[in-house]
Amino acid sequence: MMRRTEQGQANLTAIVILVGLIISAVWVWKRLSLDTQEFVIDQAIPLAAAVIGIVALLMVVVKKIRRRALRKRERDRLLAAFQRETAREKRLELSFALAEVNQYRVDGIDTVAPALKELWVTTLRRALGDKQHRIRGMAASHLGILNDKSVVPLLLAALEDDHAYVRACAALGLGRLRALEARAKLEYVMKEDWDQTVRSRSKEALERIPAP
Repeated sequence: MMRRTEQGQANLTAIVILVGLIISAVWVWKRLSLDTQEFVIDQAIPLAAAVIGIVALLMVVVKKIRRRALRKRERDRLLAAFQRETAREKRLELSFALAEVNQYRVDGIDTVAPALKELWVTTLRRALGDKQHRIRGMAASHLGILNDKSVVPLLLAALEDDHAYVRACAALGLGRLRALEARAKLEYVMKEDWDQTVRSRSKEALERIPAP
């Protein structure tokens, strides 16, 4: 209760200060000569606006550079951890995290692309049972980032999986691959699958695949 009272007092103080600044600015403005007012309107304000715009742009650029550097550092850390790890489950967890931090692109992690492919293909084929459908689905969608068309038949088969999540992820993977040979199957799934998410993912995949 005390904190809310203090916050209310702080807000009231800020409002009083702002009103005081506005009144002071108006008072000063009225006492400026016409020439000074014209100078402020014609030159000072546009210059200030330009400076503020440049500063804002620089801040955006700096933030992007910093985010990119942080992302690269995290990617390198995960990449090293993935290469050191021997336990399959931990490698799978690291592989998903690595793909995510690399924004689902193969550039930058292409050195481990063969290992990722083997891991995700094996997971999609062997992770059976109701409780493992999520990792099967993730493996299917992540296979699409590797730019390797040899996995297309496997993803087409995954479009017939018992779990809607796996089917939706397979459609996402085929869309990422822009697999032209998957168009007919995706068109069928988009119209006939009982699950709305699967139909939506198939439609999105078709939009990414170029027309024959």
